[in-house]
Amino acid sequence: MTTRSNQNNGGAENSALNKLFLDELKDMYWAEKHLVKALQKMAKNATSDELRQAFETHMQQTEEHVNRLDQVFEICGQKAQAVKCEAMEGLITEAETLMEETEKGTMVRDAALISAAQKAEHYEIASYGTLRTMAAQLGYDKAVSLLESTLNEEKETDALLTKTAESQVNEMAANETE
Repeated sequence: MTTRSNQNNGGAENSALNKLFLDELKDMYWAEKHLVKALQKMAKNATSDELRQAFETHMQQTEEHVNRLDQVFEICGQKAQAVKCEAMEGLITEAETLMEETEKGTMVRDAALISAAQKAEHYEIASYGTLRTMAAQLGYDKAVSLLESTLNEEKETDALLTKTAESQVNEMAANETE
């Protein structure tokens, strides 16, 4: 049984676009679940309290993103399922490499963490924007609202990371020597 908010969609639930939408939803479900773990590690490796707090806050938001995705699956009449997201796996691996290659307790490490986090944010912004647009086309009106909320939070996190980099991290990192 589906719980779609717009039942008169001409059979879109059987369309190729709907299949793509559900595949992308599964991809983001995996990405968000794994990002929670990565954000924990990034928070522990952050030098500045401001960056650590940003990661901890976003980790809590990311847990809520997983809950919203659960709701989107339900709206679509599907069981929540994760399928490995190659893109997020690569971004997390890159973040881990940057942590290994930068010295603990330095602002250079924070600059690297911000770089890695913003790459993940930009991937999420693109993904949630696409999912929201597909959901609208498919008539999943309630899902559109949930995806829009997550998209806005991802954009806010990206802006916060930029502000953190510009307000202190990059300048202090520029003054560190190897």
